[in-house]
Amino acid sequence: MASHSEYTNFLLELLHPLGPVTARRMFGGAGLFADGLMFALIADDVVYFKVDDQNRPAFEAEGMNPFTYESKAGKRGVMAYWQVPERLFDEPDEFVAWARDAVSVALRADAAKPPSQRKMKAATKKAAGI
Repeated sequence: MASHSEYTNFLLELLHPLGPVTARRMFGGAGLFADGLMFALIADDVVYFKVDDQNRPAFEAEGMNPFTYESKAGKRGVMAYWQVPERLFDEPDEFVAWARDAVSVALRADAAKPPSQRKMKAATKKAAGI
């Protein structure tokens, strides 16, 4: 089992009510996965949840911003992950509700992909031993 930072372990414990959530190191940070789909990104001990048009207004209302990065070409890239408001760490039930919304975003994004590219389908087959 891969070792995680204390922050990642804290998040995994906080997300326990979601069911099985795993963390995988990637790009100098980590991704959080539920049902084989990434719904959160951890970078520099900051957590970002996956966002689409349905849950973006909640993040905007809290004054949050999307995760950005600088490409090798020097351009600023923006991802569909927005910083989680700090106040949610004091409200674990609400934190989990926002995480559930992020999982729903990941499921919608996966469902919109062509069948051959769907991760949920592959994860379900793998779990079933097919």
